[in-house]
Amino acid sequence: MQLYSTKNASAFVSLKEAVLKGLPDDNGLFMPSKISQLDKDFIQNIEQYSFQDIAFEVSKTLLNDAIPENDLKEIILNAINFPAPVVKLDDSISILELFHGPSLAFKDFGARFMAQLMSYFNRDESKELVILVATSGDTGGAVAAGFHKTPGIKVVILYPSGKVSHLQEKQLTTLGHNITALEIDGTFDDCQALVKKAFLDKELTSQIRLSSANSINIARLIPQSFYYFEAYKQVKHLDKSIVFCVPSGNFGNLTAGVLAQKMGLPIHQFIAATNTNDVVPEYLASGTYNPKPSVRTISNAMDVGNPSNFARMIDIYSEIKGIPNQNGSTWNNMKEAIIGYGINDSATKEGIKEVFDTYKYIIDPHGSVGYLALKEYQKTNPNTHGVVLETAHPSKFIDDVEAILSQKVDIPERLASLADKKKEAHFMTKDYNPFKEWLQNNF
Repeated sequence: MQLYSTKNASAFVSLKEAVLKGLPDDNGLFMPSKISQLDKDFIQNIEQYSFQDIAFEVSKTLLNDAIPENDLKEIILNAINFPAPVVKLDDSISILELFHGPSLAFKDFGARFMAQLMSYFNRDESKELVILVATSGDTGGAVAAGFHKTPGIKVVILYPSGKVSHLQEKQLTTLGHNITALEIDGTFDDCQALVKKAFLDKELTSQIRLSSANSINIARLIPQSFYYFEAYKQVKHLDKSIVFCVPSGNFGNLTAGVLAQKMGLPIHQFIAATNTNDVVPEYLASGTYNPKPSVRTISNAMDVGNPSNFARMIDIYSEIKGIPNQNGSTWNNMKEAIIGYGINDSATKEGIKEVFDTYKYIIDPHGSVGYLALKEYQKTNPNTHGVVLETAHPSKFIDDVEAILSQKVDIPERLASLADKKKEAHFMTKDYNPFKEWLQNNF
C-alpha cells in the first residue's frame, strides 16, 4: 500500500511511515494511492460474515498486502472485539449504536485499531513514540483507553478547558501511566492548531518522535469504514435505498464512509449533519468554503470550525488529484454524494425529546442532530431507509440529557467508576512556545 499527501499526489510513502508520522511534511493529509474494490460476492453475501470477518476483508483489500494476513487478523481480533448493533426505530429510521466500546464512543474503533497498528509498526524501535491528540470530547477518551499502557508509546491529549463534559474530562485525565492531559485555555480549533504546528516544527520533530491519533491519521479512518459495512449487513434485507446520516465535526467519520462507498458498498446518499458549526453544509449549498472560529454547543464533539478531513473530501471528489475546485467539478461531485444540514441547540433538545416520546429511545445530542437532519432529508426522499450514527452513549452528556427529558439516564459502570477519580491535567495557554517547551522538557 502506498499513500500520498493531499498537497502532493506524486510523492508516495508506505503505510508504516504514514501511520507513524501521522501528518506529511507539507501539512497535507495522507490518502491511499488506490482504493481497491471489494469482491461483489462479498457484498452480496455480507450477511454470512461476522463483524470481525468483515473488518478483516475490508482492511486486507484496502491495505493491499502492507501487513501479513496473520498479523492483520491478530490486529483485528484485538481491536474490533465489541459490537455495532443497528436498532430499528421504524420503517424509515434506524440507529447504528457505536458506543459499545470501552470509552462509550465511536472513536473506540479507530483508537483501538490504531493502537494495535502503531504497536505493530513500532515494535522494533528503540526510541519512544509520542502521540499528540486534540479532542473536542470523545477522541481523547477513546485514545486514552486504546493506548493505555501500550509499550513504547506515550500519549499527550489536548482538550479545551470547560468545553468537554464532566465525565468526558474524567476519561482523559484519570488513567495516568503513559497518558497525559493538557487543559488548554481555548477552543478545540486552538488545540488542533497546536498539534499541527508541532508536527511542522522541524526542530521539535528532530528531537521527539511525534505522531497523531486524531482523524488526520489515516489509521483512524480505516477501521471507521468497517461499521458502515456492518450496518449495511443489518439493514440490507429492508430492500430500500440506504442512506447514512453522519453527525460530523472533523469529518473523519463521514470520510471513512466515503471510503467504504468507494470500495463498493452500495450507499445511496450521505447526510452530513452538523450543529451550528456548519461550514461544510454551507459549502455543499454554495460552493464556498469559509472556515470560522468554532461556536460552543451541547453537541460539543462537533464544535469544529475548520474540519481537518475536509481536505480529504476535496481530494476524493476532485477529478484531478491534488487540484481542488477544478472548474467547479469538485463541488459538483461532492454535493451529488453528500447533502448537509446544520441543526441548532434548540432543535437538538427538541429532537432528544421527540425520539424519546416517539420511540422510548434515549439518544445523545450528537445523535439528535443526525436524527433531525435525516428527518429533513426524508421529507423529499421518503422511500429511503436512513441509518443515523449514534456516536456516543447518552450518559456521557448526562446533565443535558436528563434535564431535557426529566428522565434518569443509566450510566454504564465503566464510565460511572470514573466520577470520583482525581483529575490530573496540566493547564496551559493556547500559545505555541510554552507547549513546545513543555514537550521538550518532558520527552
